[in-house]
Amino acid sequence: MKVVKLEDVLGTDKEIKGENWTSRRLLFKKDGMGYSVNDTVIKAGTETHIWYQNHLEAVYCIEGEGEVETLKDGKVWPIKKNEIYALDENDEHLLRAYEGSDMRMVCVFNPPLTGREIHDENGVYPVDDSDE
Repeated sequence: MKVVKLEDVLGTDKEIKGENWTSRRLLFKKDGMGYSVNDTVIKAGTETHIWYQNHLEAVYCIEGEGEVETLKDGKVWPIKKNEIYALDENDEHLLRAYEGSDMRMVCVFNPPLTGREIHDENGVYPVDDSDE
């Protein structure tokens, strides 16, 4: 059994900050669950290009409102509190948080993240084949 408190992650190397987001890494590849879990805040009024070519992601919105635009078809998916979306085709997308509303999301990745990942210039997380 493992219990992780968000308060124990804040201000540590498990809290990763990007220009438009802050990701608090809660479960990692090394935890052996077959997936990883992040608690992520997307800053209000921002747009972030993301393309998880190597990962599938499910995202549950627990605060705020925004939208996801899938780039292959230009479709815009409104997202609000208590809704989940799944990027089940390695979808290249734009994630937007509406003005005045940070979005807080619980993100689940498969394959799991190590916790050290940062988006590259294409919005991609690399695959880490290590056993960590």
